[in-house]
Amino acid sequence: MIWFLRIAFSLVLLSMLAVTTWAGNSTPLWAIPRAVYAHPWFVATLFDTYFAFLTFYIWLAYKETGLVPRLIWLIAILLLGNIAMAAYLLWKLFQLRPDAPLEALLLRAPSK
Repeated sequence: MIWFLRIAFSLVLLSMLAVTTWAGNSTPLWAIPRAVYAHPWFVATLFDTYFAFLTFYIWLAYKETGLVPRLIWLIAILLLGNIAMAAYLLWKLFQLRPDAPLEALLLRAPSK
């Protein structure tokens, strides 16, 4: 399972980097037409996306015990979204043995 997740989140990271680069080269973020960013579905999608980011962050804050890493990852997720989320998961996945149980990824490491 760990290998599958490594591949899956590598694909997410590479895809997000590619589509973000393509979009950024096509139209700067500050040049999005008003008709787009004022559209109700655009607004609803942003709310949905940021609530998903915060949901992921709640799990990350459970995993990470230090205040500084929690704040750094919160800022990264809010600014970079799925790029930061995939990077965090890959970081954690590559710290695990390939035969590690899924619980090792999902649960907080025992206190030392």
